[in-house]
Amino acid sequence: MREILHFIDGEFVPSEDGATFESVTPIDNTVIARVALGGTAEVDRAVAAARRAFPEWAGMGPEARRELLMRVADGIEERLDELAEWETRDMGKPITAARTKDMPRSAYNFRFFADYAVQAGTKAWDKPWDGVFTYELREPLGVVGSISPWNFPLMLLTWKVAPALAFGCTVVAKPAEQSPITASLLAEICRDVGMPPGVFNVVHGYGPESAGEALTTHPDVDAITFTGESNTGRAIMAAAAPTMKKLSFEMGGKSANIVCADADLDAAVAGSLRGIFVNQGEVCLAGSRLLVQRPIYEEFLARLVEGAEAWKVGDPLDPSTQMGPLVSEEHLEKVLSYIELAQEEGAKLVTGGHRLVDGELAEGNYVAPTIFADADNSMRVCQDEIFGPVEMVMPFDEVEEAIEIANQSRYGLAGMVWTRDLDTAHRVAREVRTGTMWVNCFFVRDLRAPFGGYKDSGLGREGGDYSYEFFTESKAVVMKLDG
Repeated sequence: MREILHFIDGEFVPSEDGATFESVTPIDNTVIARVALGGTAEVDRAVAAARRAFPEWAGMGPEARRELLMRVADGIEERLDELAEWETRDMGKPITAARTKDMPRSAYNFRFFADYAVQAGTKAWDKPWDGVFTYELREPLGVVGSISPWNFPLMLLTWKVAPALAFGCTVVAKPAEQSPITASLLAEICRDVGMPPGVFNVVHGYGPESAGEALTTHPDVDAITFTGESNTGRAIMAAAAPTMKKLSFEMGGKSANIVCADADLDAAVAGSLRGIFVNQGEVCLAGSRLLVQRPIYEEFLARLVEGAEAWKVGDPLDPSTQMGPLVSEEHLEKVLSYIELAQEEGAKLVTGGHRLVDGELAEGNYVAPTIFADADNSMRVCQDEIFGPVEMVMPFDEVEEAIEIANQSRYGLAGMVWTRDLDTAHRVAREVRTGTMWVNCFFVRDLRAPFGGYKDSGLGREGGDYSYEFFTESKAVVMKLDG
């Protein structure tokens, strides 16, 4: 049992009223942490601390900030196994993925943006014939509220915090209430490396009528960066409107994974399995609508089912486990309800479709990898984000049909296409309205590239220059020169 406190102005503190909530592991639904439950009072204190710290932090310059952020990255790497274990216990992520993917990427987020901020430049425009020289001045934005999700708790928290700090902002973070532990460990690391008090703060709590709402409505918060569910994004947008905050949202997805008849089937099957079952399907980028060209449909489906049935589901602390439990009993019930709905709507269940309750899995939130065939894109299960290990497979004849199906969604976050034909790859990438399109791969990232979504999947972009633009204000300086 851990005690998780808020981190405000460089110190770990309880809530003023002593309120707490429990963090429950999905492995067996036992309590693993008691967490301080914050609200308006704690957010007020954290924002005030961030506002006091802002002038000094912004004035340090990117080189000095870089030194501290590199120490944070070192701290993550030094405590990698500890962070990975708590991430796994807190939300069910397989320990091997936490150790080899999420924690190294969390450290790299700090290294990448620390270096990027040092190298970032601005523009200038010279008009000597008019005796005018104009240049752009970039200044840190101010106090940023960071609201991060439970599916990649530390990785997505650092994806927001690292650029904000690197570009000179101070931060008040609210991690997801389902997975608060590694945010607290990150605060320990920031304290231990000597980050000035108030630069990075963490307030735990819920969303509505809690810490989340207090953060989004606070008049001294200059921006909100949020990753999470689309309806929550709408609520944040409405709450932030009166104070005219800058907003960046990365939200839900129902991404199309298009497999053409000429694809490398070994690569496409492996990529498609990973595209839906990695992280228990709790991935906004998941290829949860699988479109397979009719000449290979039956063969591909058979190979996909074989792969799914070999996918190892079990205790996520076991290094050989490929899929752990869903994050909570509430989310488990949601996923199971969609599995039931898919059958009611007429999709053909070909594997999975049930909770796993044998042996050590009985007390946890485990679902078998599930595949439905012969789905129709008009079904609710093909339009709603299930956020679990549930694949909806449907055939298509021509590529233009697949593009049309892909675009028949209120989401537009990601997508995949598997083909050996360069023209087809370019066509799909161009015509599918989505923020990222992977060609013959999945989950590959260049942190300089834009990351975000179309339609209900997001607002704005993150990464490289896109984060630089969001976390800074641009000022035009116009100089009249003599001679």
